[in-house]
Amino acid sequence: MIYDLIIIGGGPAGYNAAEKAASNGMQTLLIEAKAVGGVCLNEGCIPTKTLLYAAKLLDNARTGHKYGIQISGEPTADMEAWIARKNKTVKTLTSGVEFKLKTHGVDVVYASAVIEGETDEGIRIRAAEQHYQGRYVLLSTGSDTFIPPINGLDSVDYWTSREALDAIDLPKQLVIIGGGVIGMEFASLYNSLQVDVHVVEMLPEILGGMDAETAAMLRQTYQKRGITFHLDTKVTQVSPTEVQIEHKGKISHLQADRILLSVGRKANLTGFGLETLGIDTTGKGLPVNDRMQTTHPRVYAAGDVTGYSMLAHTAIREGEVAVNNLCGKEDRMSYAAIPGVVYTNPELAGVGPTEAVLKEAGQIYDVIKLPMAYSGRFVAENEGSNGLCKLLIDPDGYVLACHMMGNPASELIVVAGMAIEQHMHVEAFQKIVFPHPTVGEIFHEGLFM
Repeated sequence: MIYDLIIIGGGPAGYNAAEKAASNGMQTLLIEAKAVGGVCLNEGCIPTKTLLYAAKLLDNARTGHKYGIQISGEPTADMEAWIARKNKTVKTLTSGVEFKLKTHGVDVVYASAVIEGETDEGIRIRAAEQHYQGRYVLLSTGSDTFIPPINGLDSVDYWTSREALDAIDLPKQLVIIGGGVIGMEFASLYNSLQVDVHVVEMLPEILGGMDAETAAMLRQTYQKRGITFHLDTKVTQVSPTEVQIEHKGKISHLQADRILLSVGRKANLTGFGLETLGIDTTGKGLPVNDRMQTTHPRVYAAGDVTGYSMLAHTAIREGEVAVNNLCGKEDRMSYAAIPGVVYTNPELAGVGPTEAVLKEAGQIYDVIKLPMAYSGRFVAENEGSNGLCKLLIDPDGYVLACHMMGNPASELIVVAGMAIEQHMHVEAFQKIVFPHPTVGEIFHEGLFM
């Protein structure tokens, strides 16, 4: 059978693109090697946030006395129940994705896919000993955990996020290699579970790609809660019981019952036969234009495989752009307002360039900063906590970026993202009416500073 579109990879980019393509009348085949939903739904975003929400409830139970709630005895975590609920959540959502694909008429094949070449009718793909032809192909093969070349690592039963999400027996001391988003979310989780957590980060500050000021505030918050940070520090060797680190030429050792690797992800570029089509694979990801078209006119790419954003919501939008162009609808991918969120407690989020990026580019900007305590709702719900909302404004009065720490930053950041994407002037932003009392009023308060 000849399909209008064959999608390789059933993660957020792939399954959303499949639904959209089929609903627009394209005969669509989705080939997925493992399970629909990809890493995000099965091993990343959803299971992580399910456990982090349980950890947040545990934190709230321990601090209930601040709100006049007395609990007899120490609140504890039933890890078997946590993992069971996480698995149930994942199953519910993957079943929902499968149902939507079926409802839209998407054919799904569970197998590894290999591109074998091109004919006049389309691109030939082999999967599960069957051959398929696609007039167009969308590559959404995702990414995998990057394993750094650390001495002794091959002799250690280390964790990646996959293993950490299924752990029932908690370590006494956990060393996390990498202080990025994934590393900090697991640091938050295991800190709530009263594990002795050490975070080793090569950069001078955690969350290197995010706003340095709010990142430092988050680190200081978790330092007070007992996490030890080793910044500007390199891991030089590991063993089953310890991690050797180097800071400014000085070698020291950390005891570790478990090591969690979270130093980033790499695009899945090999094993799919891309070389048969002459597609450029020399970079960190597949190069694409703003229509999500690769160097081959019949092949598009979306999601982590492009090596650009490595975020599920970016992947979804990229897949939409690809399908819209395949359906003859004018659409272009914009990366001006891609939100980044760290689902710790408190949350940290940002959209638009950081101050460091703007300074490096020599761009002039104004800063509006306001403690989250200026929001009455925030004060009512966050006893003893603070936070920050930072807006970056260009000299003409247009919103460039927003960076914030404090709950619920993950829900609020989209407001700033809309202002950036729509090229909203401060005067227009000021006219938006926010319900009272909400934490979102912090934008209104800040804009009138």
